[in-house]
Amino acid sequence: MAESPKPDGGADNGDDRAPEARRGAELKRAAIRTEGTRAVRPRNAASILVWRRRRDGTAEVLMGMRHAKHRFMPSVLVFPGGRVDRADHGVKTLTELRPEVAAQLRHRAPPSLARAIGVAAVRELAEETGLLLGEQRNGRLLADLAALDYLCRAVTPANRAMRFNARFVLAPAEAVRGEIAGSGELEGLGWHSVEEARRASLAAITGKILDEFVAWLALPPHARHERELIVFKGMDNRTPDA
Repeated sequence: MAESPKPDGGADNGDDRAPEARRGAELKRAAIRTEGTRAVRPRNAASILVWRRRRDGTAEVLMGMRHAKHRFMPSVLVFPGGRVDRADHGVKTLTELRPEVAAQLRHRAPPSLARAIGVAAVRELAEETGLLLGEQRNGRLLADLAALDYLCRAVTPANRAMRFNARFVLAPAEAVRGEIAGSGELEGLGWHSVEEARRASLAAITGKILDEFVAWLALPPHARHERELIVFKGMDNRTPDA
């Protein structure tokens, strides 16, 4: 019996990659939405860039590799993050978002969601890396939302089976405490300069978020919240978030 066509429309060509690499490629192809089906609604999500400077002044960010079995963006280097849960709404926090950051997050979200995005970012950081941006009291994480800055927003293309409306926030490493551990969802957690990250397995959108980080970092601290709001849509097209 003849073999059925490959998901990407190409021939097998004797794929000699390791099984893990083949599985990662298959999962990436499976992420494309089936032709003729309706586009799914993006879920709200939050990602956090924890950053610091090396002794030579080079900026670096905390990143880890997503497992090859993940349905969304497998086998690539990413920032800690995940979807906003219902439980992220209305929870007690150690501090609140600074007014300028709250205004940026509320641009495309009601106040309750804007706050929940910050909470989700801090929660995902704790779950995926073991690091706390806040305090643990009676088994509950109280997020230090005042430590967050806003970077940009990205919406997964409509041709994907899983879609997210992700907000990217930042926090300085000195605001975080604990030892890197995590749940195993991200492998090889560590600090990467922008150039080191670019040499790794990186999704195109992650590279563009790093570009935004570099531009943000180049501004004087008092001017960072005055940056034009940016969103990535379609095939990672950068446009004003008007």
